[in-house]
Amino acid sequence: MRSPSTAPAQLHALGIGGPYQSRNREIVRAVTSEPVAELSLVPWLFAQRNIRALRRATPPDPARRNKLLTRAGWLFASGSVDGVSPDAYHRTVAEVSGIPISVVRHLAQEVGAYAATACESVRQARPLGAADSWRDERTKLGAGVWTRRGEVLMVHAPANSPAVHTAWLDALALGYRVAIRPSGREPFTAHRLVAALRQVGYDNDQVVLLPTDHPTADRLVAEADVAIAFGADEVARKYAASTLVMPFGPGRSKILLTSGVDVVRHLDTITESIASHAGTGCVNATAVFVEGDPAPVAQAIATRLGGLPSLPPGDERARLPVRQAAVARTVDAYLWAKAGNARPLLGADTVVHELGDGSAVLRPAVFLLDRQDAPQARIEMGFPCVWVLPWRREGDWMAPLRDTLSLTVFTDDGELIESLVTEPTINKIHVGDHPTTWTRPGLPHEGYLGEFLMQTKAVVVG
Repeated sequence: MRSPSTAPAQLHALGIGGPYQSRNREIVRAVTSEPVAELSLVPWLFAQRNIRALRRATPPDPARRNKLLTRAGWLFASGSVDGVSPDAYHRTVAEVSGIPISVVRHLAQEVGAYAATACESVRQARPLGAADSWRDERTKLGAGVWTRRGEVLMVHAPANSPAVHTAWLDALALGYRVAIRPSGREPFTAHRLVAALRQVGYDNDQVVLLPTDHPTADRLVAEADVAIAFGADEVARKYAASTLVMPFGPGRSKILLTSGVDVVRHLDTITESIASHAGTGCVNATAVFVEGDPAPVAQAIATRLGGLPSLPPGDERARLPVRQAAVARTVDAYLWAKAGNARPLLGADTVVHELGDGSAVLRPAVFLLDRQDAPQARIEMGFPCVWVLPWRREGDWMAPLRDTLSLTVFTDDGELIESLVTEPTINKIHVGDHPTTWTRPGLPHEGYLGEFLMQTKAVVVG
């Protein structure tokens, strides 16, 4: 952690005219409540002018986009950006987000690698028969051309993981100009990525960082052509009817263990799904369904997760998230208000382990439930918290598995796998020893973002 005598850093907005320091600022605090930075919040007129300037700008040609994104990815992950080394960036993000520094470092590398492959990855979403440009020879006979639905993407970014910033890199690769409204809790990843893009040669009128208050953020969604927004269920409900806003809500990722599966053999995959990346992601498993007796499975998970240490986020051995102590106690109270009749096997007294410096570790919780339709299975907490339930192939057996971002299933039943793959509310299916958190560049998350950002129109030239 930084010395109490160190003045908070000034984190400027990054507009079309360069860095912008506002009189209206928000204090970004460490999990110890110590001030770390002052984030400039831009007024509405400034933000509006920037969005309109983005719309007037022309994107680099595809080859140059590829070159710039590749360079920016390396710089973000491994170089000095505006004089800030990767190590200093990792430590700052760990300080303010409470995500363990080893996790921050790993996810930052993922963001850099994704940037380097973004132009190739986005092409996975293009219809096979569509051309990239009206200049393609196929348009002489008439062809589909894959083109943007708009020019400006607005991004409401969350603070739960640096990896969320891979999403809008797809938009840049497709020629969109992008405005990012970062989280006030962790604005450093967005700031570093935008600064890295500019440092390698992206013009200021291609991507901007617009920290704002919440009312201004809502107005920016309407000002942009399309938008993506992250949040809880209320965000998904708010934008459910919109064709111009893509909401990313809770993941409610799950594991399904069918009859006869050797739990001990797969325990590493199960616990990694729950607790890797400190359990903060939408792809972390929050429910485990067991065909048979769930109690031994729950106990095995509790024993393994109970051994994780309680350490500050800057410690290389840390594996659990840390929050301000008051916030952690609020999280604990919410969990117990929702747990109802669930039987706690881990975290029975509290999930809060105070570190004595104003911060607290959120320790794992494991709950056992006695029926597969228990409502608690839909609760997602943002730290390693899992609900273990029975599952039976009778009645509407698919019901508890629906509404899932990532599902890892242990089975050799081809008909079951077929049913899961064809279920429209399950986005990702991992069969066997692949944690719910596993991915690689080019794979869809909640579908391909290109499906939302692009459209195919018929063009005939000649």
